[in-house]
Amino acid sequence: MSSRVDAPLKVTGRAKYGADNNFPGMAYGYVVLSTIAHGEIEAMDVTAAKSAPGVIGVYSPFDPLELRPANLPMFGEAWVPLQDKEVTYYGQPIGFVVAETYEQARDAAMLVEVSYHARPALTSLADGLASAEDPPPGGREDSASFTVLAPGVESIEDALAASPVVVEATYATATQHHAAMEPHSAVAVWDSGELTIYSGNQASDLLALDLGSALDEESVRAVNPFVGGAFGGKARASAPALLAAAAARVLGRPVKAALGREQVFTATAGRAATVQNISLGADANGTLIALRHDSWCSTAADRSFVEPTSHGSREWYAAQNLAISQKIVPLNIPPTTFMRAPGEAPGSFALESAIDELAVALNMDPIELRLRNNSTAPLGKDLQWSSKHLDECLRIGAARFGWANRSPHGHTDGDWLVGLGMATAMFPALRFPATVEICLQADDTAVVATSGADPGTGLLTVLSLVGAESLDISPERITPRLGDSAFPAGGMSGGSTATASAGTAIMIAAAKVIDELLALASSAGAPFDGMEVTYAEGRVLAGGRAMTFGELLRALHRSSISATGSSAPGEELTKHSFSSFGAQFCEVRVHRWTREARVSRMLGVFDSGRIINEKAARSQIVGGMIWGVSAALHEGLEIEASGRLANGDFAGYLLPVNADIPDVDVHFVEYPDTLHNAVGAKGLGEIGVVGMAAAVANAVYNATGIRVRHLPIAIEDLL
Repeated sequence: MSSRVDAPLKVTGRAKYGADNNFPGMAYGYVVLSTIAHGEIEAMDVTAAKSAPGVIGVYSPFDPLELRPANLPMFGEAWVPLQDKEVTYYGQPIGFVVAETYEQARDAAMLVEVSYHARPALTSLADGLASAEDPPPGGREDSASFTVLAPGVESIEDALAASPVVVEATYATATQHHAAMEPHSAVAVWDSGELTIYSGNQASDLLALDLGSALDEESVRAVNPFVGGAFGGKARASAPALLAAAAARVLGRPVKAALGREQVFTATAGRAATVQNISLGADANGTLIALRHDSWCSTAADRSFVEPTSHGSREWYAAQNLAISQKIVPLNIPPTTFMRAPGEAPGSFALESAIDELAVALNMDPIELRLRNNSTAPLGKDLQWSSKHLDECLRIGAARFGWANRSPHGHTDGDWLVGLGMATAMFPALRFPATVEICLQADDTAVVATSGADPGTGLLTVLSLVGAESLDISPERITPRLGDSAFPAGGMSGGSTATASAGTAIMIAAAKVIDELLALASSAGAPFDGMEVTYAEGRVLAGGRAMTFGELLRALHRSSISATGSSAPGEELTKHSFSSFGAQFCEVRVHRWTREARVSRMLGVFDSGRIINEKAARSQIVGGMIWGVSAALHEGLEIEASGRLANGDFAGYLLPVNADIPDVDVHFVEYPDTLHNAVGAKGLGEIGVVGMAAAVANAVYNATGIRVRHLPIAIEDLL
């Protein structure tokens, strides 16, 4: 089982993250945040801050740094700080203090006095439901509603009315935050008119484009070989990156800026809260006649992101009639954005809880109900799944977990009520455009390079393993490089796309560089002049002779030979639908007297195509499953009426620790999906969190008979 190539650097502390970079003459920036949720800044008194020890510059909407809204084709326009006096959420960046040391900048920032013209703020999703609106067009949630009806059926209401068994319920999920170990930070250095930015990000080439757009600069290089967690929260340029870059340009010296832990909770974006109403209609045998899923999600005042919780429901089950809708509720809260399994994670809690409720109403085993409604394609779409082995995931999971011993009403173990729960997991299998360069070197090693990022997901190791396989040499002879926009554009580590995207490009680049090597080997004056040459195991072969590619390059006085390969989604999208699949199982113990709930066993069985590195793949899935437990029992931002986060720090924002998580069992059913991409791998970074919260809630119901329809589940819910 291959280890991660970056592991020694990380465990010895030698891996260099963005804020680890230091330069002569470097200054330090500290971001000033708003203390109201809605209104306009009337004045900012920066006199004391400017005269504080070590202060070099103080910037505000009254004395701004030059920035403009960054516009990227993939994401659209993004807000940039200090360009206007409007405040739309508590903790919004409104100022930037630069000083000789971090402590001087922080202390001076505390001296900035701000007066506001405050306006009424709407900060509660529940209070804002009455003012819900359709999402803006574009993206996956392009249609606010979608309906598929069987022949002769006039409405989803008619389909539900004709169903012998109906369950209907409303579910809710909390606002969450990425809480990555590495806070958002940046070091900006200008040299001869070119900016180099060192900042943890999910795509170095996109960060360079983002900053280039915001600064109106052509020459931007982004460097991020190591990223301390992202989960969707580091897709765009952060406030520290924008402000450090703009300040460094004005001051003519490097600037480092990092958000404090509490600042990260507001000055970056998190996951939306949701309210979801689901109605399921079935016949007595459990066949789904009707599925209606209406969703509402919070969003920031700029409506820049929608959490599409209902749209997955058209893919999971073979319902005869379907109606889904998505509404947004603009609030005066920090921005919302992509967060591991956006849409699917909260959406699966509602859908998989409702399916469990239907199984109870039918007096049917929840796994059997799911098997009877297994989808062959998304509803309303003729393109069948390229590869689907969910039934095998369910059956293997049931056998490994001892599901046959489950009682419909749980069992007791001393003072503990014990229940088993399960849920299906799905996440779209996607690819992004990616380009990789392979350079064969005279020392018989090869460099595999792309600009993409590795925020802990293992892409660096994938470059090594797929590169070695494609070149038919050992992984030890591969030098993988990424996290630098100077390399070929490698796409984003997001959407569980990196392995499929970069891996396919590696295979193309390898084929091209081998072709060029063989042409070189048989060229005039070369060692195999005019001969029919072949390649195997890193060697060129002809006429009973063999030379390694390094020996050949040395013979020709060449230091290297290189080629690039590019890959992008294409005609396969017109032939099939693509998804990863899984089955989540968990055992929950609820104390009879204290009502404390603890997860005691977990199992995830997944169909994610070919597994490139089982150790890293298992780690990704385990992390996702733990996040699902966290969503179910721990995590939730509490937003006060004023817009202030009551628990926006690691003391109050509950996250599971080692004692909360038992041994986690993971199993892969491995069916390479070469219809999706040449590597055969499907995404698995995000699917691990999908369905897990529902499995926990379903186990809680099995143990206690109490159905909790909101997250996180608290002791009070089980009294």
